[in-house]
Amino acid sequence: MTIREKHTKLIKAEAKRLGFLSCGISKAGFLEEEAPRLEKWLSLNRHGSMQYMENHFDKRLDPTLLVDDAKSVVSLLYNYYPEQKQKDLEAPKISKYAYGQDYHHIIKAKLKLLMEFIQEEIGEVSGRAFVDSAPVLDKAWAKKSGLGWIGKNSNLLTQKVGSFYFISELIIDLDLAYDTPVTDHCGTCTACIDACPTQAIVEPYVVDGSKCISYFTIELKEEIPLSNKGSFDNWMFGCDVCQDVCPWNRFSKSHNEPLFDPHPELLEMTKKDWEEITQEVFSKVFKKSAVKRTKFSGLTRNISFLKD
Repeated sequence: MTIREKHTKLIKAEAKRLGFLSCGISKAGFLEEEAPRLEKWLSLNRHGSMQYMENHFDKRLDPTLLVDDAKSVVSLLYNYYPEQKQKDLEAPKISKYAYGQDYHHIIKAKLKLLMEFIQEEIGEVSGRAFVDSAPVLDKAWAKKSGLGWIGKNSNLLTQKVGSFYFISELIIDLDLAYDTPVTDHCGTCTACIDACPTQAIVEPYVVDGSKCISYFTIELKEEIPLSNKGSFDNWMFGCDVCQDVCPWNRFSKSHNEPLFDPHPELLEMTKKDWEEITQEVFSKVFKKSAVKRTKFSGLTRNISFLKD
């Protein structure tokens, strides 16, 4: 076993011990395949009002601009599929990833532990941890690292566990043994395209972000255009439709991260409870949740938009 293979084995074993579903590694470098795709996506304004997507174009495509002398991108998956769902089937819905505490903090803490482990076991290694909040193309790196393929709904899919997981990475200046991409297993299936309530999947593998329910309910700060009335399938924060209908998600298993368990009241709230939610209840139920991003005013705007 080479030293690179030994280090790789160590890192993957520790990632598993820390609770990550899987870990894949790829060589840090320019994402040639992604560059024209991202450029076209932006030029067609598929990011809507998410202006930040236009920033740091070069950094998004080249991790060596984020970490000096970067050699490897360590991609990691962390399961968030919940054991229970909201009880009232008529209540406005929340995307499953936001049931528990904000994943940014939880996963960042685990990445910090993994980085410390690498430095203790291997020596002087520099790098940075990223959880969906910096100019890093998470899905492209996870695909390159062999953790799955990009599905027609533009999510990362894996045969064993579907797609209900968070993607994060460590970009480090350490040479490792690299994984190879897996093949696409979407076949002729168009379940996600057919089911999208707002036709946001404009062609296989391309999502128009500015048409996505998650965009309207989380990212959009102004009023939701009335032309979308009646097409939100009762989602008040995010949307899981393209994942819920994906055949590969039959293999989703419940997570075992206590911090992702929802506030006890959240799953019990009825349609009426949501329509009458107060700032006090919002602050209590979503104390450490990603839902805080939309603020009380944003959530009540979304709930009002769902009313007949």
